[in-house]
Amino acid sequence: MKIENTKAQMRKGVLEYCILSILKDGEAYTSDILETLKDAKMLVVEGTIYPLLTRLKNSGLLAYRWEESSSGPPRKYYELTETGRLFLNELNTTWSELQQAVNRVTSENIKK
Repeated sequence: MKIENTKAQMRKGVLEYCILSILKDGEAYTSDILETLKDAKMLVVEGTIYPLLTRLKNSGLLAYRWEESSSGPPRKYYELTETGRLFLNELNTTWSELQQAVNRVTSENIKK
């Protein structure tokens, strides 16, 4: 088993949560979302993020608007919907509980 495969699966598992968290303070352009994820060492490619943003939009968690750009084609800016904000609040609670559980399990196993 290759460690890189496991790492990639772990990142994929939290990617939705990270995207929603990035958008909690306001709208963002896709390249800004990618840049924030890359700065946080979340290795994500455009081919992964576009389908995910579409799925989140289709689920009612995100909305978007188009803005004309002076340097190229129009840009799509994403933002959380009210449903997305409620969903993110639930994920925050779940993440906290999951962190505590994983820390408990991994620290207990280290001691043994």
